[in-house]
Amino acid sequence: MSNRIGIRRESKNRWEMRAPLTPEHVLRLVNDYDIEFTVQPSDLRIFPNESYEDAGARVNEVLEGTDIILGIKEIPLHEIEGGKTYLLFSHTIKGQHHNMPMLRKFMDRGCTLFDYERIVDEKNRRLIFFGRHAGMAGLVDTLWALGRRLEWEGMRNPFSSVMKAHEYGDLASIREHISSIGRLIATHGIPYSLRPFVIGIAGSGNVSQGVQEILDLLPVREVKPSELPSLKKRKDSGTIIYKVIFNEWDMVEPVEEGKTFDLQEYYRDPALYRPVFVQYLPYLHVLMNCIYWDARYPRLLTKENARKLYSDHRSPNLRIIGDISCDIEGAIEPTVKATNPESPVFVYDPWEDKPIPGWKGTGPVVLAVDNLPCEIPLESSEYFGDKLKEFIPSLANADMGSGIEGLKLPTPLMKSLILYKGELTKNYQYLNGYIGGEG
Repeated sequence: MSNRIGIRRESKNRWEMRAPLTPEHVLRLVNDYDIEFTVQPSDLRIFPNESYEDAGARVNEVLEGTDIILGIKEIPLHEIEGGKTYLLFSHTIKGQHHNMPMLRKFMDRGCTLFDYERIVDEKNRRLIFFGRHAGMAGLVDTLWALGRRLEWEGMRNPFSSVMKAHEYGDLASIREHISSIGRLIATHGIPYSLRPFVIGIAGSGNVSQGVQEILDLLPVREVKPSELPSLKKRKDSGTIIYKVIFNEWDMVEPVEEGKTFDLQEYYRDPALYRPVFVQYLPYLHVLMNCIYWDARYPRLLTKENARKLYSDHRSPNLRIIGDISCDIEGAIEPTVKATNPESPVFVYDPWEDKPIPGWKGTGPVVLAVDNLPCEIPLESSEYFGDKLKEFIPSLANADMGSGIEGLKLPTPLMKSLILYKGELTKNYQYLNGYIGGEG
């Protein structure tokens, strides 16, 4: 058993201001469960160091005496301490090449590793996540990019005043400003050449819900994918933004003729399905990618799709792709690199297959910030910590030296256990094939 928990200082980049637990969460856990916390000081974290001290935590550069360390993003190799238990987003479960050295270091140092992404319920639904706030920040940054792209095209537009999400300071300010833009659109309308103006959202999960939470502050009307070709006939298109949600059955169809779509079958064997999403691209001005993707699944947009789109149409509708999922050359193959909150977009040149910084040039503007929730650090930390704190008492009471069978942790936590004392657990043995082991 260990009731000594450390909260590390995020050190991946200067934009990361989130914390896995807020001072309020720490205060409750200290008072209700007698858990001891040590917090590394940080000049970037949205919560001042003193607020953790006021909550009963010790603020110290070295997390000495702590057996469990909470973080958010990946950890530099030299900061990994031997024999410790870590909880973080490791971004390794897809065998991500750039994080295999970190996973190997955890193994070499005999660490135990839990991954927030795999804390799921019996239906495989995530229980702890930043996805909702990634969607919010992603939509704001996408509208910011849209305003600048349309200005570059010489078009006055209602999105010109949108700022990047992190420039607002808090979520309330974002809501207030986007709502004011909504009133402007309702009164003066969308530029004529953009009508009917359509924003497509791929996916319906937590990220998609965050996108819609901000988008719905504008004058939005939801339509079905099948309605897209007929929107030009509608007389109300001048003061309306059309929102269309694409589910899996809109993105693919069975290879076998006459067969109906089966969601569980698609998840089990994507090879039985072929992509059909490309048929909708000519109708979209903005595409928000909010889906989980790995290499087994068809892409939403290939590089070849992008070349055809910009060859077949002198001025295609599609201006911006908000790739919130940000899998490099993944569901959006033109996402050829990740960006950051300071310079969040690039233009993908479909003929040269390269990114051009900014929003000027021929090709779709791609937003590919890989840590969007950090742009809304206060609210996203509060939301995340509300979920995480429920698992902390059982984790603090676990005997981490008892052997994996004796941990007696809640099932969702056990599902997220990637490493136990440096060894890959049963459900993650496949990662041996990515880190150079046997598998």
